[in-house]
Amino acid sequence: MSRCLHITFWIDAPQKFLHNGIQKFARTLGLEGTVQVANGGGKLIKLLVCGERDSMDDFLDFLHKEVAKDAIKNMEIEPFIKERDFRGVFRIIE
Repeated sequence: MSRCLHITFWIDAPQKFLHNGIQKFARTLGLEGTVQVANGGGKLIKLLVCGERDSMDDFLDFLHKEVAKDAIKNMEIEPFIKERDFRGVFRIIE
């Protein structure tokens, strides 16, 4: 069963974390969606991610483990209904 989540959080080092962490792990799990740094290069990260329930649980576990390592703050997670086609790919929007 598939589900989609909208995840937002603040982080101290967004670019490294986006490229080396989020995108790589999402692709490894076969998830699709987007991640972007909001506020014109600020430190607010916005994720739209969809995939199978078990893979999504693994992805959320990964994010929570990174909380201590990369100083993630104020994480919010909300379900959403997928209205657009991500074409099976996880992308960074710059």
